[in-house]
Amino acid sequence: MRFATFNINNINKRLDNLLAWLAKAKPDVVSLQELKAEQGQFPAKALRALGYEAVWQGERSWNGVAILARNQTPVLTRTTLPGNPKDHQARYIEAAVNGILVTSIYLPNGNPQPGPKFDYKLARFERLMTHSAELVAAGVPVVLTGDYNVVPTPQDIYQTRSLDNNALIQPASREAFARLLAQGWTDALRTLHSTGPLWTFWDYKFERWPKDKGMRLDHFLLSPSLSKKLNDGGVDKWVRGEPNGSDHAPAWISLDL
Repeated sequence: MRFATFNINNINKRLDNLLAWLAKAKPDVVSLQELKAEQGQFPAKALRALGYEAVWQGERSWNGVAILARNQTPVLTRTTLPGNPKDHQARYIEAAVNGILVTSIYLPNGNPQPGPKFDYKLARFERLMTHSAELVAAGVPVVLTGDYNVVPTPQDIYQTRSLDNNALIQPASREAFARLLAQGWTDALRTLHSTGPLWTFWDYKFERWPKDKGMRLDHFLLSPSLSKKLNDGGVDKWVRGEPNGSDHAPAWISLDL
């Protein structure tokens, strides 16, 4: 069973890109981020024509997350992280597919830092960790995936000093990701590919794509029962190079279920 995560960066603007990738890659479950579409603007009909049913949480102009499943309907379990009922940003959704709990996470970028945006990023991380700890304790099979907006280690970004002040690589961001892993989660892509680039994002600016100056922001964390079933994974890098492409490429893993 193949799971994918893809920050689409405006689903209606890049619908043709998304549909072309889905038709070629045929993932079974897909987590999408940055829909940038209101709830009623989600292209459910076009996705259904390809065999994908979906649950989603839209937001006007910004954010937005969704979970797609091929030839079955995801069972929606949650549309927000617990811990702050006043936070209405569409950055988390959770659904059951084939007995597995799947998330689509879009953690805040956090720039500029220091400041309120970075504080919000870390606060969301803490809320995610509280919820994820409960999932581990319950023994639920979970694919905790999405765009975490964190570069976990120096090997997950091209060699540069130009981003030393960026929120994506701050010690506090990396420490939060490490604490999340320490709950018992397995970083699936790094487990499969322990060395070398695993870029999932290339900035539109400064020729970062043609120069292959990327970073790894999109992650699959597997609960203990699923980590033993991991057998393959990678990044569909070609999608980033297509005309009108997102600045992210889809990442994927395969579980032997």
